[in-house]
Amino acid sequence: MSLKYKRILLKLSGESLMGDKSFGISQKKLQHYADEINTIMSLGVELAIVIGGGNIFRGLDAKASGIERAQGDYMGMLATCINGLALQSTLEANGMYTRLVSAIEMKEIAEPYIRRRAVRHIEKGRIVIFSAGTGSPYFTTDSAAALRANEIHADVILKGTRVNGIYNVDPEKDVNAIKFDQVSFEKVISMGLKVMDMTAFTMCQENNVPIVVFDITKKGNLYRVVTGKEEGTLVSG
Repeated sequence: MSLKYKRILLKLSGESLMGDKSFGISQKKLQHYADEINTIMSLGVELAIVIGGGNIFRGLDAKASGIERAQGDYMGMLATCINGLALQSTLEANGMYTRLVSAIEMKEIAEPYIRRRAVRHIEKGRIVIFSAGTGSPYFTTDSAAALRANEIHADVILKGTRVNGIYNVDPEKDVNAIKFDQVSFEKVISMGLKVMDMTAFTMCQENNVPIVVFDITKKGNLYRVVTGKEEGTLVSG
């Protein structure tokens, strides 16, 4: 089977780990992602993952709790490390080799982020899980995904969501929503479509890193995207 993308940055939200729960981590969801990832690793894909922490704590929600924004963002970074540990454990239980890498030093549980070392892990077939975002407050995990994708020279960012692509309006609110199979960076901006936050999106546009938004909750979709089947929405230059 030929690959459309060889080196991939997979972006998973923290909320995607909740499953039917309103908080925390669903083992059923972790196993689903492990199964999906296993199918593409057998093809020789080089994979890195950026994972969010919204299932545990979102820095953007900190203000309502009376917590200063920067402090809240650091709390969110720690939440991504918890999710990274959970995902790492499940992937390794399914026979895959991983490295958990943190933008904040916590050497007892994760390697510090060193770009050349991370790239070497990927070249050796290890799945690198990037946690703690960019290591700085005021940046989302979307920004971390865009930054790491550029640093490791990824062919594409695959943004796994619960919606199968980008629509002109929210498909969960409007049954007449129209899906785009392909769309340019310029059109996304002009139409105000929500793909990533603007910092992350601009970084991808400037460096010509394509983004595929797809429904990762459906079995086999990750495999379909990697092998070039029409799935989700491709954003490119």
